[in-house]
Amino acid sequence: MPAAASAAHVQAPAQHEERGRGTLVSAEKLYTLATPQEVADELGDAGFGDGAVRHGVVAYRLVYRTVDPHGQLTTASGLLALPLDSERRLHAVSFAHGTGSHKDDSPSMQRAAFVSAPVIAHASAGAAGVAPDYLGMGKGPGLHPWMDIGSETTASLDMLRAARAFALQTGHVLEREVMVTGFSQGASAALGLGRALQAGEDRWFRLGALAPVSGAYDFGGTELPALLEGRLEPKSSVLYAAYTLVAFQRLHDIYDSPGEVFRAPYDSTVEALFDGAHTGEQLMRGTPDTLDELLTEHGRELLAHPTGPLAAALRTTDAVCTDWAPRAPVRLHMATGDEQAVTTNTEHCRDALLRNGVDAPVVDLGALDYHGSRHLGSNVAVTSAIVRWFGELRRR
Repeated sequence: MPAAASAAHVQAPAQHEERGRGTLVSAEKLYTLATPQEVADELGDAGFGDGAVRHGVVAYRLVYRTVDPHGQLTTASGLLALPLDSERRLHAVSFAHGTGSHKDDSPSMQRAAFVSAPVIAHASAGAAGVAPDYLGMGKGPGLHPWMDIGSETTASLDMLRAARAFALQTGHVLEREVMVTGFSQGASAALGLGRALQAGEDRWFRLGALAPVSGAYDFGGTELPALLEGRLEPKSSVLYAAYTLVAFQRLHDIYDSPGEVFRAPYDSTVEALFDGAHTGEQLMRGTPDTLDELLTEHGRELLAHPTGPLAAALRTTDAVCTDWAPRAPVRLHMATGDEQAVTTNTEHCRDALLRNGVDAPVVDLGALDYHGSRHLGSNVAVTSAIVRWFGELRRR
């Protein structure tokens, strides 16, 4: 490995400091898992299987230039994991992680953890594992625009560009075809990235395959109604309802004051909980146990029958499966009895793709739990299978 890549902290060369999307700002080596056994131990500590491990792995945090939802330049971070003792040319696997509330709930900020394990698993099988932290997460400034497909897409695409630039410093070249996967929030983000790659939004990268997991693809038409009708786990419903109103308010100005949508005392506290500095445990303690305690009548009505800016925003969020036809292999994954992302979302996505001429198989993972959650269990259960599928596609 060249000296530039072996240093604990690598600054991008001066010629890459132009104000362009995907420009690498810095790269920091986080850790090295020198042997396949060390990788297997890392994955095991996170609760993941090790069936596809073939290489040791070195992990880096990249900081790179991207754009915010308004098109203004900003920076974001992400995790790049590279296999040791591998081929010079690597396919990239882009993994988009699920919902988090704290900036540290992101792949480059944790190791041996739920959000980073899939990235390590793909790298250990011989791919370049690439995972954006998203805007406002990790080392990115500002607040996280949750469920904003546009900025999730640009952050993911620009992370790939930064990864390609840095990979050259390690002696690797990233192939054109990118395998794309993502879980929960990241399932929609993965579809957004796949759509952008297929449309040629990058001059180098192209879509190689898609494997989203347990997504809320029809967020406004399926997920929010299920939440309001009590078909999700109650506390998850409270947190997702609060996050929806707060995050969409920040971008789309959907209410005049918190008291319109949140009951006291939460009208004066809920917005601050989603500032990136509060942990999931703090969100649990700082919110009520039921939607009736959280939402005013107007707040519930706004989610049940969106109008104006919220309706317009949700039309964009809900279009990840409806407005394009993937030309690469696609598999949709879900878990029976998912308590957070109702499986009707996956059925909606499958049917929308079929109407567009794409027969995407649905893989039902059954009822496999992780810490009591079938939703989380789907990510753990399917990671090794997606690693193997992507590996088969790369070898064709």
